[in-house]
Amino acid sequence: MTRELIDSPEYGTETDALLKVLADLPVPDVDPYQALLLDREDLPDPALAGHPDPRVSLDDLTIDLPGRTLQARVYRYSMQPRPIVLWLHGGGFVGGHLRDIEYATSGIAANGNVTVVSLNYRLAPENPYPAALHDTYETLQWIREHTAELNGDGRIVIGGQSAGAALAAGTCLLARDEGTPLPDRQILCYPTLDLHPDEDWHEWYFTSDEIPATAVPLHAESVAGLPPTLVLAAGRDSLRPDALAYAGRLTQAGIPTRLVEYADTMHAFLNFPAALSAGRHAVELIGADLRATFSAPRA
Repeated sequence: MTRELIDSPEYGTETDALLKVLADLPVPDVDPYQALLLDREDLPDPALAGHPDPRVSLDDLTIDLPGRTLQARVYRYSMQPRPIVLWLHGGGFVGGHLRDIEYATSGIAANGNVTVVSLNYRLAPENPYPAALHDTYETLQWIREHTAELNGDGRIVIGGQSAGAALAAGTCLLARDEGTPLPDRQILCYPTLDLHPDEDWHEWYFTSDEIPATAVPLHAESVAGLPPTLVLAAGRDSLRPDALAYAGRLTQAGIPTRLVEYADTMHAFLNFPAALSAGRHAVELIGADLRATFSAPRA
């Protein structure tokens, strides 16, 4: 395993300042579910979330799957055939939207010279596990079937942030177990990979005591056969142990793994690139990682 620590004097100061801003936001006096619905309607603040990279084109996409239709957005840096990255937003499986992370998704497209498909998967509690996992897995298959329409070159990466990273990791496990083609690489940014029963989202997302490893990848009996992996961790993140433990398991299984930890920054730092320089750095790092991954001609 390649393990890197990225630190900068401003990371801690910026994180402290952002946490104060977030703590001072008003809390609606409504029940938890109504608060969740209100939170879903909030548009990202450009002063925190930044803006899409002007170097890329943006196109909305409708993905028709059995019994449902999902919305996605495509970020293209080039109209030439390029690798496709399926990207999943975070939000504890109950919130989040592709519009929250457009700095990251557009920046990954531009810096990585790839095409990014950012997916709005179904959310709990209206659609508990395994709805989001099935959306992700079937969208991966959909992308393979529509590669030419997306100007893809046949190479595919899957990645995401927090809950989205869990969906990416679970999809790779499911693809391996189902015998369907695996992505060429998985990118897991501060992933939630264990049960975390004390988290608010847990009881909304899991409605049964039967929780397979595709939902909590750290519980997988084996991680052999998974694709090469980039894992990002945050030094001030309660989910940091998940990232470190999974990177360790992948390495022990012989999976080429790169672990990058951003010191003294917070969970979800990719959502706040205008306020956190660690988020801006990470977008550039993921892009450089993708360029390096696909620099060699395809075998």
